[in-house]
Amino acid sequence: MSAVWPKIPFKAWEETCTALHLYAEIVGKYRLAQSPWVNHSWHAAFYVNARGFTTSLIPDATGIEIVFDLIDSTVIGAAADGRKGEIPLGPMSVAEFRTRFCELISRLGGTPEFNGKPNEVPDQVPFKDDRQLRPYDAAAVERFFHALVAINRVFLRFRTGFVGKVSPVHLFWGAFDLAVTRFSGRPAPLHPGGVPGLPDEVAREAYSHQVSSAGFWPGDSNTDFPAFYSYAYPAPRGFAEAPVAPEGAYFDQKLGEFLLPYEVVQTADDPEATLMAFLESTYRAAADLGGWDRAALECPMGQPLRPRPLTQQE
Repeated sequence: MSAVWPKIPFKAWEETCTALHLYAEIVGKYRLAQSPWVNHSWHAAFYVNARGFTTSLIPDATGIEIVFDLIDSTVIGAAADGRKGEIPLGPMSVAEFRTRFCELISRLGGTPEFNGKPNEVPDQVPFKDDRQLRPYDAAAVERFFHALVAINRVFLRFRTGFVGKVSPVHLFWGAFDLAVTRFSGRPAPLHPGGVPGLPDEVAREAYSHQVSSAGFWPGDSNTDFPAFYSYAYPAPRGFAEAPVAPEGAYFDQKLGEFLLPYEVVQTADDPEATLMAFLESTYRAAADLGGWDRAALECPMGQPLRPRPLTQQE
């Protein structure tokens, strides 16, 4: 069965999306507080699974996993000792979700202690003080989940064409974006910091090395439509003017990165090929203009049951 590429117009579910984002921030803050630091904050991210997204196993108590089941509208907590609990997702406030989540972690034997303010969002109201009733459009959330599954499939395949350092395909709860990053292997200039809602030391560690990064977000207050993005750090000279594919992709001067509206992919005759064209062409722009050793870093796309053929040098 081919992947499903549903329509997910941001404005139609903006309030629900904001609520889901903030709930993910709460769970992400818990994971962050309990997990040893891994380069580029990879220890804090979530991963798409068959029901929504998961934290994977968090090293708290006997081991705790939190899953956002976006089909059954439930947050599920499970401990390695067999304990389990759930939080139904529906209309509620962020403060109420926080209270229920802390109770869930306690029932699982964990430590519900974490930073109490969101990151990378405007109007950073502490979770416990955010008592505005938030709606929950379960059908819209499920459509978003199916889009994530389709996108994740393409990102995973794109990741296989690189033998250099490359990130997992993961969902960062700060910006609520699914991302994959390739590294040239060279150190980058010190990041200037100043990312709204993100400590400078975190941004500088994340961008310690030269990258070409691509991802997807469902929309936000600045970009009110779902879109794919691609950027380079540091951005090489001429990057903004580089020709990229497919038609419909463009460089956003304010954001400093290439954008491709999700609708261009969703309505294409071959959505996967259309998205892959964007990923490949924007990466090549970053790598060629940035002087990456592409011959040493790239390999054929991975195939099931086929080990990557080694070069003579290897």
